[in-house]
Amino acid sequence: MNEARNLPPAARADLLPELLARRAREPGALLPILHELQDALGHVPADFVPAIAEALNLSRAEVHGVVTYYHHFRDAPAARHVVQICRAEACQAMGADALLAHAQQRLGCAVHGHSKDGAFTLEPVYCLGLCASSPALMLDDQLHARMTAQGFDALIAEAGATP
Repeated sequence: MNEARNLPPAARADLLPELLARRAREPGALLPILHELQDALGHVPADFVPAIAEALNLSRAEVHGVVTYYHHFRDAPAARHVVQICRAEACQAMGADALLAHAQQRLGCAVHGHSKDGAFTLEPVYCLGLCASSPALMLDDQLHARMTAQGFDALIAEAGATP
């Protein structure tokens, strides 16, 4: 499941200094640092950006730009469940636009938003590697191919019923 980790406040406070001490001198350290934060916290907190920028001798805008450019990174925690709908060409050709529109209507949110009940985050992705089985989506860490609106509704109902 793609949910933010429930780290105790002390562990969260220690995470960034430890990570920067270990990685900051590596060439191209920004992406590995952001990935580790995303994996540990479920997002890259905006209040971490200045320290990352300083440690890597980058501007805050450069770090923020990377966080916001790549769809993998979030600057806020995701909901309990994350729905990622493929937006690559093969999936679009097989109905991903209609699937995305259905998902937005069903969840009551736009992409990068949270469902009305707060249980789901809806995100676009640009290739899940299931091009021959389009359209594809990923719910939490589970891939689903040849997705239909009815299949989407069934997945959401099943996921929403679990705590």
